[in-house]
Amino acid sequence: MSPTVIKRDGSVANLDLNEIRDAIAYAIEGYPLNSLELESRVNLQLNQPRTTRFIQETLVNTAVQLATPKDPEWLNVAGRLHIWNWTHEVIAKRGYGYGHYDVFSDTNLFSKYTSQLKIYSQRDLQEAVSWIEPELDKVFDHAGATLLTQRYLSDDELIQEVFLVTALVLAIPERMDERMSYARAFYMAIAHRKISLATPILANLRFEGGSGTSCFILSVEDSIESIFDNVKNTARISQEGGGVGINLSRIRAVGSWVRSKPNVSGGLMSWIRILNDTAIAVNQGGRRAGAVTVAADIWHLDIPEFLEMRSEAGDQRRKAYDVFPQVVVTDNFMRRVEQGATWTLVDPYEVKQVLGIDLPNLWGTEFDDAYEQIEEAASMGDLTLAQTVNARNLFIDILETQVETGLPYIAFKDALNRANPNKHIGIIPSVNLCCESFSVVVPGKLAHSCNLASVNLAQVEDDELPEICQLAVRLLDNTIDVTTAPIGEARNHNRELRTIGVGVLGLADYLAKRGLRYQDKREIRELFKEFSYQCLMGSVLLAKERGSYPAINSSEYGMGNILGKSRSQRPEWKALYDLFDFYGIRNSHIMAIAPNTSSSLIQGCTASVLPPYAKFNAESLGKGDVMKAVPFLREYGDNYQENQRIDQRVVVDAIAEMQKWVDTGISMELVFNLNPDVYEPNKTVDASDIYDTALRAWRRGLKAIYYIRTVKEDRLSEVDGCGDSCTL
Repeated sequence: MSPTVIKRDGSVANLDLNEIRDAIAYAIEGYPLNSLELESRVNLQLNQPRTTRFIQETLVNTAVQLATPKDPEWLNVAGRLHIWNWTHEVIAKRGYGYGHYDVFSDTNLFSKYTSQLKIYSQRDLQEAVSWIEPELDKVFDHAGATLLTQRYLSDDELIQEVFLVTALVLAIPERMDERMSYARAFYMAIAHRKISLATPILANLRFEGGSGTSCFILSVEDSIESIFDNVKNTARISQEGGGVGINLSRIRAVGSWVRSKPNVSGGLMSWIRILNDTAIAVNQGGRRAGAVTVAADIWHLDIPEFLEMRSEAGDQRRKAYDVFPQVVVTDNFMRRVEQGATWTLVDPYEVKQVLGIDLPNLWGTEFDDAYEQIEEAASMGDLTLAQTVNARNLFIDILETQVETGLPYIAFKDALNRANPNKHIGIIPSVNLCCESFSVVVPGKLAHSCNLASVNLAQVEDDELPEICQLAVRLLDNTIDVTTAPIGEARNHNRELRTIGVGVLGLADYLAKRGLRYQDKREIRELFKEFSYQCLMGSVLLAKERGSYPAINSSEYGMGNILGKSRSQRPEWKALYDLFDFYGIRNSHIMAIAPNTSSSLIQGCTASVLPPYAKFNAESLGKGDVMKAVPFLREYGDNYQENQRIDQRVVVDAIAEMQKWVDTGISMELVFNLNPDVYEPNKTVDASDIYDTALRAWRRGLKAIYYIRTVKEDRLSEVDGCGDSCTL
C-alpha cells in the first residue's frame, strides 16, 4: 500500500515523491550543493500517514543538519524550505498567494489594514501590489526565515506583503504627488535588504494605533506619584514592544528620611523590584517579556547594593533578575579611578535638603564644583548619609560584576552630555536599553523616544550609500508622524526634538569583502565620515522641505554647529553647511548604531559594527538555538575576524573612530577570551586587561559599554540579554 499524506486542507492522498523533489529543487537552485544529499538523509518514517507540515519540517531540519563551515549554504536551503512551507500554509488558510490580488473586492490583501491605508485609492493599491517581488522570499537563511515567521508575520501574511504594507504606511506623510514614488522606494529598500527596520516599525505600524518607536528613557522624581506614574509608563511602553530605560538617581537611598522620619526609606531596590515585576507581567505585544534598564549615578549611596541585584548571594527579596542595571559614571569619578583616590557615596535627598543641590541634574564642571562642596559637607559631618570608598576598588567591583553577569552597562555621563545638542533644554541622564540611543529627558515633560532603522552595509554598494542613508532618514522622520506614542511625554519629545536613529549593520561583511580588518582605522573612519555626512544631509534636506525641529533655537544647531563643530572646523563639508545655514536641520539626533542581533538574521549579514563572535555557530532565538554562518563564508571566510579571537583594544579603537561621526551612541559589547595563547603566545587575559580596556573606552571618548562577556574553554558566557529589544 502506498504511503499517504494528510494535506493542508485535511484531505488524504497518496504521497507523491516528485512534490518533495520539486520543493528540494526550488530550495537548492543556485547553490553548489547536491540535492541527493538531502534526499538520501531525509527520514520521513512513512509507516503511518504524515501531514504535509511534518514532511516540510523534516526537510528543513535535515537541511540544517547538513550545514557545515564547508557547505554553509544548506542553511539557506533550510530557509527556503521553511518559507515554502509557510507560504503554502497561508495559501491554504486564505485561498490565494502572491499575484492573486483584487483590491476592488471587499475581501483583499489590504482589507485588514483599511484604517491605516485609507489615504490610498484602490488604483494606488493596485499599482502597489505590482511592485511585489516574490523571488525575494528566497534570500533568507534558516535563522532569518524562522525569526520572520515567529515574530513578525500573522498566520495569514506573506513576507513581501508585510514589507509592502509597512512601506505604504511609512509613505503616508509624503506629499500626494510624491507618496507612491516614496512608497515604492521604501519597499524596494526594505525588500532588497538595504534598509533594516526596527521591530516596532515592522511589527506594529501596519496595524491601527501601533507604535513604531523602539527606545524610551524616563527619569523619575523622588515622589510616590512620579514613581508610580513611571511604573505605569513602563507598562504602556512595554505593551507596545518598546525598550525602557529609567533613571532612578533622584530616589532617596536606604535609611533616608520619609515624612521627616529617619531610617525609613527602602532605597532604590524597593522600587526596582516593582519595575522588575512589571517587566515580567507586561510582555511586548505577546512577543517576549518586557525589557527594562534601570540606571543609577555612581555617587548614589545605594550603588553597592545596586551592583548586586543580579547576584545569587544576599537577601533574595532585594534582587531583580529581569531588569538590566546600568551605572552612570562621571569624568570626575574616572579620574579618581586612575588615581586610586577616594569617592563619596551620598543620598540625593539629603544633599538636596541640606545643600540645595540637585545632583542628578549636573555634569561637567558644574558637577565637579558641586561635588567638592558635597564632600566638604560630608567631611564636616553635615551629611549623615555618606560613605567614603576607594574609586578604583568600586570600579573594579563594577567590572567584576560585569564579568560574572554581563552587567551593569556603563554610561559615561560627561561624554553623553558634551555631545548633547539640546543643552538649553536639559541633560541626558543615562542611556537606553542597548546603550546607543539617548537624548534630553525632563521628568514629567519629555521622555526620550527614538525610532530606529539601519543601513545594511553588506548589501549596499558604495555608490548607493548616499541615496540609502538619506532614504533611511526620511523613512524614520515619517515614522514620527505615523506612530502612536504610548505616553504623553514621548509625544512631547517626538514633537519638539524629532529624534531618530539611523544605524548600520554588516560592517564585518563590508570589511571582509574588501580585504580590510578592524585595525584599518583610516578606512573605517572614512566610511563613517561618509555615512555621517549623508545622514546629516538627509536631515538638512528634510528641513528645507518640512522645516527644522521646533526646539532648534538656542541649541548647538541653532548656534551653527554640526556634531559640535562649526563650519570653520570642517571645511570639507561646505555643501552641507551651505544648506544647513539657511534651512537648519530636521532632527535633533540622527544616528545611533544598535546591536541589531535579531535584525541581522533577517538581513543576512553580521550584526551591527562588531566582528561576529564566530564564523559558524549557534544563535539563541526565542524558542531555541538556530545555526548561523557569516553570509560570505565560502567567498571571504578567511577575511572575517572573530570577536572571540580579536584583542578588544582593537574593537575599542575601531568604535572610537566611528563614534567621532555618530551624534548619538554605538552599542559596544566586549568579549574577552580567557583561554591561553588566543591573542598572542604565552599570554592569557586577566582582570588587569579588562580594567585597562574599560579605561581605554572612557579615554577614547566612548559614551557607553554594553555587555562584557567572557569565553572560557571555547564557551561564551551566558548573558540573559535584552533580546535586541530596542531594535527588535
